[in-house]
Amino acid sequence: MEICRDSALCGGCVYQGVNYEEQLKNKFGEVRELLDRKSLDYGRLLDIEPASSRYGYRNKMEYTFGDMEKDGPMTLGMHKKRHFMSIVTVDDCQLVHPDFNVILRGVLEFASSKGYSPYHKKKHTGLMRHLIVRRGFRTGELLVNVVTSSSKTSAGEAFDGSGFVDMLHHLPLENQLVGVLHTVNDRLADAVYCDELRLLWGRDYYMEEIMGLRFKVSAFSFFQTNVEAVEKLYSYAISLIDDFENKTVFDLYCGTGTITQALAGKAGKAVGIELVEEAVDAAKANAALNGIDNCQFIAGDVFKVLETVEDKPDVIVVDPPRVGMSTDTMDKIISYGVDQIVYVSCNPKSLADNLYYLQYYGYKVESVKPFDNFPGTKHVETVVLMSRVEK
Repeated sequence: MEICRDSALCGGCVYQGVNYEEQLKNKFGEVRELLDRKSLDYGRLLDIEPASSRYGYRNKMEYTFGDMEKDGPMTLGMHKKRHFMSIVTVDDCQLVHPDFNVILRGVLEFASSKGYSPYHKKKHTGLMRHLIVRRGFRTGELLVNVVTSSSKTSAGEAFDGSGFVDMLHHLPLENQLVGVLHTVNDRLADAVYCDELRLLWGRDYYMEEIMGLRFKVSAFSFFQTNVEAVEKLYSYAISLIDDFENKTVFDLYCGTGTITQALAGKAGKAVGIELVEEAVDAAKANAALNGIDNCQFIAGDVFKVLETVEDKPDVIVVDPPRVGMSTDTMDKIISYGVDQIVYVSCNPKSLADNLYYLQYYGYKVESVKPFDNFPGTKHVETVVLMSRVEK
């Protein structure tokens, strides 16, 4: 594909126009540099795993309403590079299925034709705030969620839900529209919050399939953005574990429980722990959907849950947020004395910090493998296998 039309303005893809081999080299180099900076003995540093697809891989986009110039025509898309207030209409994005661009264009035309005002981030007035589009990569199901302020913030403007649904049904889409939602958000922050969720049409979730399992993904559920790539990453991570048949496995920071359920197919018991309660509710529902009865999901801060849970793990898998793990959590993990820890990371900097701590207190790094799950962007995932040093 050619360089994106909006590459000079949109802040989404930092590697536009950069040869893919060069992208991989840069991401691999970043991981190695951060590990070297900590003087880590990291065993085998394996080649970075390229993505199966460089384009059309994102299954979720969160767009913002605004304008490019003060009091200019309404735009819908991404923040302009280094400009908090300006929004670039990105209806030709290469990282999503073409249906996303069709929907974005249709929604912008609909809102403009109605004379709706975009929400102003400083004045905190206006109606239109965000548009969220989600797609089942394997099922081809589309979920559309428009986010507005309430009428009290938008000076009496009322959102036409039935007209919005009708407009979406007339768009030339390749995938199947299964649900249309309207979220009301009156929070001051420039982020998506849900004060009220209204179902305008269809259902409030879409279905996805990954690693032979089915998942029901609701409007605000976390789910991995690149299904093909994360399936490859998770399969590799699980393959690193020597033997966990009929054993107890802890999946810490489990999200909606994708790895937990995959582990449960072989483990005696898989325990998933996650801070976000909605994600845990989704994990429980999806385990029931897949007929898995040897999973336990617990909502709460990982360290606090580990302090109270009665089960003792034989193997631990961790997939923490970008900030990594706290020292309290790592101390608790170390105290179990498991033979193997598999660390899945979305931030090589916090990964290096955590590995340094774990290595100092009795674990060695056996292997490190980066994964490019998000081509065109700066992000890199990494899977690390650690083993306990015999004392």
